[in-house]
Amino acid sequence: MAQDNLQVAAPAADPIDQLDPREFIIIKNARVHNLKNLSVAFPRNKFIVVTGLSGSGKSSLAFDTLYAEGQRMYVESLSSYARQFLGRMDKPDVDYIRGISPAIAIEQKVTVRNNRSTVGTSTEIYDYLKLFFARVGRTYSPVSGREVRKDQVSDVVDYLFTLPEGTRAMVLAPLIPSEEGRPLRKELDLLLQKGYARVVINGEMAFIEDLLAEGQPEPEGEVQIMIDRAVIQPGDEDLQFRLSDSVQTAFFEGHGTCVVKLSVASSQLSEGENQNNAGNSQRTTDNQSETRTFSDRFELDGIVFEEPNVNFFTFNNPYGACPRCEGFGSVLGIDEDLVIPDKTLTVYEGAIAPWRTEKQSEWLKPLLKNGIRFDFPIHRPYNELTEAEQRLLWEGNKHFQGLHDYFEWVQTQTHKIQYRVLLSRYRGRTVCPDCRGTRLRKDAQYVKVAGKNIADLVLLPIRDALGFFENLSLTEHEKAVSDRLVTEVHNRLSYLVRVGLGYLTLNRLSNTLSGGESQRIQLATSLGSALVGSMYVLDEPSIGLHPKDAEQLIGVLRSLQQLGNTVVVVEHEEKMMEVADQIIDIGPEAGSGGGNLVFQGTYPEILQDENTYTGRYLSGKLEVAVPKVRRPWRNALEVIGARENNLKNLTVKFPLGVMTVVTGVSGSGKSTLIKRILYPALARHLGGTSSESIGKFDKLGGDLGAVSHVEFVDQNPIGKSSRSNPVTYVKAYDAIRTLFADQQLAKARGFKPSHFSFNIEGGRCEVCQGEGQVKIEMQFMADIYLTCEACGGRKFKQDILEVKYKDKSIDEVLELTVEDSLDFFADQPKVAERLRPLFEVGLGYIRLGQSANTLSGGEAQRVKLASFLTKGATLQSDKILFVFDEPSTGLHFHDINKLLTALNALVEQGNSVLIIEHNMDIVKAADWVIDLGPEGGTGGGHLLFEGTPEAFAKLKDENHTARFLAEKL
Repeated sequence: MAQDNLQVAAPAADPIDQLDPREFIIIKNARVHNLKNLSVAFPRNKFIVVTGLSGSGKSSLAFDTLYAEGQRMYVESLSSYARQFLGRMDKPDVDYIRGISPAIAIEQKVTVRNNRSTVGTSTEIYDYLKLFFARVGRTYSPVSGREVRKDQVSDVVDYLFTLPEGTRAMVLAPLIPSEEGRPLRKELDLLLQKGYARVVINGEMAFIEDLLAEGQPEPEGEVQIMIDRAVIQPGDEDLQFRLSDSVQTAFFEGHGTCVVKLSVASSQLSEGENQNNAGNSQRTTDNQSETRTFSDRFELDGIVFEEPNVNFFTFNNPYGACPRCEGFGSVLGIDEDLVIPDKTLTVYEGAIAPWRTEKQSEWLKPLLKNGIRFDFPIHRPYNELTEAEQRLLWEGNKHFQGLHDYFEWVQTQTHKIQYRVLLSRYRGRTVCPDCRGTRLRKDAQYVKVAGKNIADLVLLPIRDALGFFENLSLTEHEKAVSDRLVTEVHNRLSYLVRVGLGYLTLNRLSNTLSGGESQRIQLATSLGSALVGSMYVLDEPSIGLHPKDAEQLIGVLRSLQQLGNTVVVVEHEEKMMEVADQIIDIGPEAGSGGGNLVFQGTYPEILQDENTYTGRYLSGKLEVAVPKVRRPWRNALEVIGARENNLKNLTVKFPLGVMTVVTGVSGSGKSTLIKRILYPALARHLGGTSSESIGKFDKLGGDLGAVSHVEFVDQNPIGKSSRSNPVTYVKAYDAIRTLFADQQLAKARGFKPSHFSFNIEGGRCEVCQGEGQVKIEMQFMADIYLTCEACGGRKFKQDILEVKYKDKSIDEVLELTVEDSLDFFADQPKVAERLRPLFEVGLGYIRLGQSANTLSGGEAQRVKLASFLTKGATLQSDKILFVFDEPSTGLHFHDINKLLTALNALVEQGNSVLIIEHNMDIVKAADWVIDLGPEGGTGGGHLLFEGTPEAFAKLKDENHTARFLAEKL
């Protein structure tokens, strides 16, 4: 009985259990990926930054736990029909999550593959613009520039009642001959049967009966039917009704044309009446009469125009798409850059490439011989010719046939193989000349508001388009029908400017945006929807932003939070941490060494924290070291006369054998200079092919022989298939498969290395075809991926999984992180040598078999860098120029140190490294800096500085980038 009095001590209560879910979003014991029973509470309606080393578990916490649970709970609220497809969505591996809000994830991935999607369509701005132009736009004739209008019956009657009292008016309709081609007498007879009595022939009135009397000759000349005649009495309502009816009849009989003839001297008309020229009416006047023609057809200057409607401005619709390029904006045509590759040459020196051969030079001789007759400068370089002179070369005149005529002739000779080869040599994707790349039918450009058509607006930088709407003045009626549309367009444009995208155009293709730009567009779209009570989870929104623009972005995120939302940002940007309400630091290391909550608190508190890498770098106790010496250089490449997009005729030298960084504010022209001009031009010079079209520039010069190869290491996925992964990309998987095929059990079962591949039939699971996941296509929402039930996500058949090396099956090896695999394969140098560069570029935390589509843009880029480092031995004989597009993407301060070591290793091997970058830790470690600016969009495109980081930092008072660099140096 005594036992009944024994009391078991209750376990100590976890403080996190006591928190109120109305004030916090509470995660208890998260175990997703590398998280180690991590418990954390996110305060509601606050701005929270989650930071830590790359691979420490930030994304596992923010996206795979917090957002995944929000998404799963949303799915549970759907109908039972929808849930039957989604019921297998796994719950994140946690004890519980309480107080979660509807979740919206904005990731830095370019998910759009559609060639028709643009910035305008993805932000819905273009949908509002179409409605705006359909409602308010006015059509102007391209011939005379006059406005095209349909005349209404009321326009004609209003005109008649503005005339002086006593004015005699005739309402006439032109006699339209029948299609059967009846004689005029027969036509007049039919008019008589309809009840008409009089006509006007050659300006003289006549009775139809008299014209049809026997013995009368066949009438000749212009015939008009007299519908009515009246003496104008202002205020006579009966007359107003009668004339309205008559005008309606005249429009009917005249197939849309009504003629009013007035018996009055022109001096009798007041000035206001003379100016009343409504619609597309036309007037002829003499001393006895005035004739005014009205039309209810939408035409002018002999052209019938389409009346604007929404589909008229829709390039995704056959009705509105440009017929020439079918709504794609580009056509396969003759590429000017291929025809005239070196624009510093004169026509006399052979600037026109196809006319250099002995046979084809016959086309050039008339120009050289007769150029003096029409004052054409054959000794002036092509790039110094005026636009009119360049156009003359293509169009020709009576003295010589131009390039267009030449290529049309070549087209007629394509039955001969040499001409087919010749034509293919000068063909390329060119901007559609009809729609200027806007994809819209040409006549949509005749519809204007305040002097601009819809094509002009989508080609303007967003910053300038916003200025257009801010200064727009409309009539009262136009305001009434478009007020809501203008408000929506203005708000969305201002959000895009605030997130640092004012330099883009609405016509920019969505699939050409960087990950950071794509994410900020989604962010601006979310702001436009003005949701409240939600949870936004963002993945490094500052990527691709100059530090100057990051300050504006912080304001945008703050406004999102102040609407009443919880904003959780995974971020490494110092400025973002400074203004956060809370910082959550995950670590302390990456991969298996991470997954713990090492800090939660405010920015001043983390500066005092000695236990985290983040705190030590922020407080300056640790830092990315500045090189002791800058490498000197002798050789350089040179781009001369770069004029693409906003570049202002730049000539820039790119040193070889050193690390060069190109900087500048967002939209200053960095990507245009490197990705659109230098890289594709050098690739073409070296005999390679580049899918990128080459931007406008004059010449590629410098020490071209000092480079044997060019590699552009971008942030695109490392493979098109989701089966692509890091271990296959760095060519380590071949050695691993061979290792497993050499095991005793594998030999006994007759397994070859191919049985351990998930790309071919044999050993892989055939239900998911080695993916480990099955895709469920959802028509009404994004596709979802579910774990394959046949193999449990392990990708291989059971008998393959029974083969083990050091007690691990092939799928368990693929689950190892790079860092752990280096220990595991320490006795297999073939494998370890291939994997080590992944660790050296800061990717020790990724799993060997991690699917390519789960890697961020920055991670994919660093996998590519690692693959080049593995080829180090073969690179010794080559002199490669490596071009990197923001390799610091997604990297913690601590990982930037590792990245710089890897980049310097490429330079030490005798290669050159060129980096487009905003991160000041990378800029200060460069040997040479090239800065563009001073602003983005039309305010950029100037070369501001070339030199060492030290010299650059001295410009801090007059240069945006130098100001931030000076803080780091």
